[in-house]
Amino acid sequence: MSTESKIEHSLNDLIEIAHDGKDFYTEAAGKVKDPELSALFTRIAGVKTDIASSLSAVVRAAGGEPAKGGTVAGSMQQFYGNVRATLGDTQYGYVAQLEESEDRLLKAFNDTLKDENVPVAAREEVRRFLPQVQECHNVMRTRKHAMKS
Repeated sequence: MSTESKIEHSLNDLIEIAHDGKDFYTEAAGKVKDPELSALFTRIAGVKTDIASSLSAVVRAAGGEPAKGGTVAGSMQQFYGNVRATLGDTQYGYVAQLEESEDRLLKAFNDTLKDENVPVAAREEVRRFLPQVQECHNVMRTRKHAMKS
């Protein structure tokens, strides 16, 4: 496998998960009644857009084709979040599911950084975004625990 295709393979998983998050946050922002929570969701959707866009540029620069959409797992999680929000507390339902989405992205980022087969250029780009991924994760985890109490 060439370096170009390794970069494409390594980063496309992260791009797809970021697309999942962007789509889910955007939908949730339009459905919650709390303006502050909606603004938070919109801001984090923007972070996911930036991640997907920047990682896509790295894949293109390496001669690859960046992922255009999300994953089946992300679609299922979004569906489950919608059902949960419909049946109960809308805000907590979305926050809980979005926090799980953050867990998934953070794990994928950490797994990519640990994988010695991932080219240096791809790892550098992942390392650059890790603080933002960690911050979004922490914000949603804190929000979920505060709402649960």
